[in-house]
Amino acid sequence: MNIKWHYKAFNELSPPEIYKILQLRSEVFVVEQNCVFLDMDNKDEGCLHLMGFVNDELAAYTRLAPPGYIYEEMSIGRVVTSHKHRSKGLGKELMQYSIALCRQHFGNGPIKIGAQYYLLKFYTSLGFKVISDIYLEDGIEHVYMMLDNTFPVGKVNY
Repeated sequence: MNIKWHYKAFNELSPPEIYKILQLRSEVFVVEQNCVFLDMDNKDEGCLHLMGFVNDELAAYTRLAPPGYIYEEMSIGRVVTSHKHRSKGLGKELMQYSIALCRQHFGNGPIKIGAQYYLLKFYTSLGFKVISDIYLEDGIEHVYMMLDNTFPVGKVNY
């Protein structure tokens, strides 16, 4: 798969990029997962936005938050891949880029995520460890997970 990765601060995003991000997040989190929640939570503005494009289509996305913005630690959230591009290793590549970008921009501290419980094996395979009991968020089971700052991450090129 020929995917091109781009990341930008919120104020650098173009209106078409913002539209594609919100569209993909809504397609997966609201429609596919049948979850009614307010996705636009006033946190996008302080984050970096990693986008993976296949041709002109947004195939994968994450929101990267600096330490102290959402959690005490830096964090990766709104992890999403388009249903058209799943089962091709894109999720793993997305998270590897996300981890590397966090370390590159926010330092070598731990990274916290609120992971959907059914994806526990996936995130564990990337080095994340469960740090909480299961909790419900918008009717979906989640756990908090942490990637400590000793986990090796290679440098990625964009």
